Amino acid sequence: MHNPGISSLRLAPDTAIAWKQRLSVKSVTTRDADGNVTETTAERIDTISCLTAVRAFYLDIGQWAAEDPARWTQWAAPSPVRREEISPAKTASRRKSRMDQRTRERIPVLPALITAVDQGRKDAAARLAAAAAAVPGNLFTAGGATLRKTVLTSTAGRANGRIWAEDPVTGSRRDLTREEDTAFWTWAAVEVLRSTGIRLEELTELSHHSLVQYRLPSTGELIPLLHIAPSKSDVERLLVISPELADVLAAVIARVRDSTGAVPLVVAYDVHECEFTPPMPVLFQHHVGADSRPVSAATIRRWVTSALEGTGITDASGQPLAFKPHDFRRIFATDAKIGGVASDATFPGKRERPWPALRR
Repeated sequence: MHNPGISSLRLAPDTAIAWKQRLSVKSVTTRDADGNVTETTAERIDTISCLTAVRAFYLDIGQWAAEDPARWTQWAAPSPVRREEISPAKTASRRKSRMDQRTRERIPVLPALITAVDQGRKDAAARLAAAAAAVPGNLFTAGGATLRKTVLTSTAGRANGRIWAEDPVTGSRRDLTREEDTAFWTWAAVEVLRSTGIRLEELTELSHHSLVQYRLPSTGELIPLLHIAPSKSDVERLLVISPELADVLAAVIARVRDSTGAVPLVVAYDVHECEFTPPMPVLFQHHVGADSRPVSAATIRRWVTSALEGTGITDASGQPLAFKPHDFRRIFATDAKIGGVASDATFPGKRERPWPALRR
């Protein structure tokens, strides 16, 4: 308990300063691999909300004292939080500083993440192919692992069943079909996000209809474009598809096509509008049992986090580095700005498009 015995809301300057210093830090509990618990302190990012609430409380009492002096005058006191401490400009400056620092920390590790997800996709595909060719009960080596193919006990959900294997040392079972599916979509999500700078919501809404073409009037050349539906800014965009991105999208389409060659129609759930969307041939869809379902934004976040954890990359404090899908957008915007494609006036606060794109 701090400063016991205070019976007034009128705080002394040293008491208010000490309170703000305590508010600026928080206790963090960490647990190591052996289960040992360590208590440390870390900087509290969001202090503005608490300061704003305290200042509003003091201002409310002042207003009530003016309206009902007999009841509230004894509690009226100057607010320990000054207006400049919660100014929107200061809040925005701190937020931008944190985002810039976060981007600076993640730009150097982006190549490692790209390499990790690409190698993970290849290894998972190699393990699945080797297991499919192996005889049940026999050992096989692929993708940097030696496993034993197990006998499939259930074929429900897929025409050819799921392929399982077990670690001969630990005996743990692994669903190689699911591992390959996860590795592929993690790679596809990372490649599309880093190549386009689109938001995660826009990624999950990409459909077969998003692939369009534009013919240059001067030369007649066809330019492949990616149509981005309106989201946060409520503005649709057309992005030029690079050869690398075209290879990724071609792999995605080849994977999701059904026996007729068409992209299946799936129904997604819009978490913002709290409603189901009309059936659409979305690109990011996978098999769940006997159905094709869209890959949700939460699933992509979890897959990207797991992929980064597998690399062992840490931040300056030695903790595992967190990488969110929106970090790709900030890195894309930073690269565009450094390359002279855009400036601060082009995308203040990352709100405007930071890339050369055609707009409808």
